[in-house]
Amino acid sequence: MGARKPNGRSSIYFGNDGYWHGWVVVGTKPDGSPDRRHRMAKTETEVTRKVQELEGKRETGHVGKPGRVPTVTEWMTEYLDVICKRLVASDKMAPRTLEDYRSKTRHWIIPLLGRHRLDKLGPEHLDQAYATMLERGLSSSTVLKIHRILSRALKIAVRRRKITTNVATMVDAPVANDPDIDALTREEARRILEVAKTRRNGARWSVALSLGIRQGEALGLRWSFVDLDSGVIKAWYQVQRRPWEHGCDDSHACGGEWHRWPCKKRCGEHKHKKDCPEGCKERGHVCPTRTCPKECTGHAERCPKRRGGGLVFRQRKGKHRLTLQCPPELLPILQAHREWQAAEREKAGDLWEDHDLVFATQRGRPMERSEDYKMWKAILKQAGVRDARLHDARHTAGTLLVEQGVHIRVVQEILGHARVTTTQRYTHVAGSLMRDASERMGSALWGDG
Repeated sequence: MGARKPNGRSSIYFGNDGYWHGWVVVGTKPDGSPDRRHRMAKTETEVTRKVQELEGKRETGHVGKPGRVPTVTEWMTEYLDVICKRLVASDKMAPRTLEDYRSKTRHWIIPLLGRHRLDKLGPEHLDQAYATMLERGLSSSTVLKIHRILSRALKIAVRRRKITTNVATMVDAPVANDPDIDALTREEARRILEVAKTRRNGARWSVALSLGIRQGEALGLRWSFVDLDSGVIKAWYQVQRRPWEHGCDDSHACGGEWHRWPCKKRCGEHKHKKDCPEGCKERGHVCPTRTCPKECTGHAERCPKRRGGGLVFRQRKGKHRLTLQCPPELLPILQAHREWQAAEREKAGDLWEDHDLVFATQRGRPMERSEDYKMWKAILKQAGVRDARLHDARHTAGTLLVEQGVHIRVVQEILGHARVTTTQRYTHVAGSLMRDASERMGSALWGDG
């Protein structure tokens, strides 16, 4: 009599359906029953190979959980709506960061990779997706951000045993070409400050160019953190806009008017017409690449019952408790601004909303980033200064500090950089220091005395 195989031993047999079948016990289900996985093939050799492969994964602990493996779309939706949303609620992730994750997932990850099952996603799929992004004009730094978002989501999927391998680690991360620091010159900065004197909240730009704080930190600056006697400013918080959430019962139907669906394979709406001139490049002929997923629940800002959004104060990026020392010349500017704001508060009366903000609207509310940006552009134009990004005011502050011979570690502390390598990017733009160094070397080698 043949001995009975021990419990848990893999089995292989030929079925009535003409296929070879194999069963492997890989563990135990949550209810305590054996977790048996099935493999099948046309030949005994092939099914044996599959069984041995599964046994190898079992021994190394690389077997995924039972059940259907989600697609990239399904997992990214769960990752953003459950895991990341909980991090925002616990203040471990900024609302704008989550919104950026959602945007890049909706516009790029889902359209290019969404249909793949997580366990079928291969490095070649990522390579092709990144190449497509670059072909469509996306910057290398944006592609790198998308890679990091996807890699983090897959890392969590591995940790939760949805899959066994993070394929993003098999791909060389896209190389981001750091944009050159385009700082304003000392003369350009002074012309901007002259124009700013005539503008409402003009002190905002004196703070930006002298202290180098970020836009959100400047707009979130409060009087209780500013000591006009000692000149100490505590840039501990920044103001951000929290995205809105639907308050209705059917968020998909609520945003129906604003959904953007992908075009059909052979789109007739966006193709060139017979009467188009030769070489027509009208935008309407190009199918939109930024479209909504099938069950889109976005457009919450349009919801009549929207909730949870609006401007909020949160701890600043990086080093939380950044304390700065004002230049002496900045203090009277801030004092004059405070007196002017007090007069504006008195004029507004009961309409004034007191948020203790240094830079506020005419009724005391936090300023919108878009309005702050428009003001910067208007000042540049009036001052006759070349067009520059708002963040270039921060670059200007760092560059001027380096040009004045301030030690790089001190500049790092003032700008609140987490790594000195970030601050060192400012050293190569200080051309005056390079010229001064070359003149000193020439004097040392060939000068008199």
